[in-house]
Amino acid sequence: MEGQQRQYIIADTISGQEIRCLRKSLDLTQAEFARFVNVSVKTIERWEIQKTPIKGEIVTLCRLIRENPGCVERFRVPPCLAPLRLWYGREEDVCTIIDVSPPQRQVKIYNYTRDLMCRAFGKIEEPTYEQYEAFLKSRCFPKSRDKMKLILEELNLPFYDPLMIIEKTEGRMADDDFWLRVERN
Repeated sequence: MEGQQRQYIIADTISGQEIRCLRKSLDLTQAEFARFVNVSVKTIERWEIQKTPIKGEIVTLCRLIRENPGCVERFRVPPCLAPLRLWYGREEDVCTIIDVSPPQRQVKIYNYTRDLMCRAFGKIEEPTYEQYEAFLKSRCFPKSRDKMKLILEELNLPFYDPLMIIEKTEGRMADDDFWLRVERN
């Protein structure tokens, strides 16, 4: 195969009618579909009424969505029913959403990658509250760190608390591209 170009069974264009039919088959509004394919609502509106063939990445994306309609639901952000939501990601991608109810010591996760190395809890699908606490500790400097009190002062924190440290540092570590954002509801 060396020297030969690979070919793919993807059309070069798509019609506005096809985009509209696909969007409707997914039961999405124009705004929801625009968010999913990462374009403006105006772009979706224009495409859907356009009479000339549409080119670009949207052609391949629509083909992939048509062949795998479940992918839309797979990437949907569920409503948060817990008082605490953590977004764990790598570079620009969200890898895991973690919903936590501390009083009930309940943890619910939603993984958005198949790469176990990028998931907050690896292969664990239903982490315990203790595993959640261990995960938090793994995303901040250790309690035994030299000059810890000075670091806490720099962060304007009164005491060592992994969640509060993560809120200040986004759980960023010097040797990786992962981050953690905390949302309180």
